[in-house]
Amino acid sequence: MGPVGPLQMQVNVGTMLTAEARQDLLARLRRIEGQARGIQRMIEEERDCREVLNQLASVRVATQNVSRELVRGYLQGCLNRPDCVSDDMALNDLVDFIMRA
Repeated sequence: MGPVGPLQMQVNVGTMLTAEARQDLLARLRRIEGQARGIQRMIEEERDCREVLNQLASVRVATQNVSRELVRGYLQGCLNRPDCVSDDMALNDLVDFIMRA
């Protein structure tokens, strides 16, 4: 069996993040969850559209930040494995993955 491309390589979140980093991400996700519930209430209360959109933009930025930290951990784990990016196709897969994240 040949090398596994990065999109097929499974890297467990527990092995790529320290306990502290994992707790930080969980705290961020809980905040995002609270923001989403707040947005739901704002819509139920028929609040100003700009206020709702502003809160949605905040959630988008927060989720992008969580994604960035997960990509960082994934790359660190991948770069420490010689089979992760062993050829041009695997490297292209990795670049495509990062661009989507």
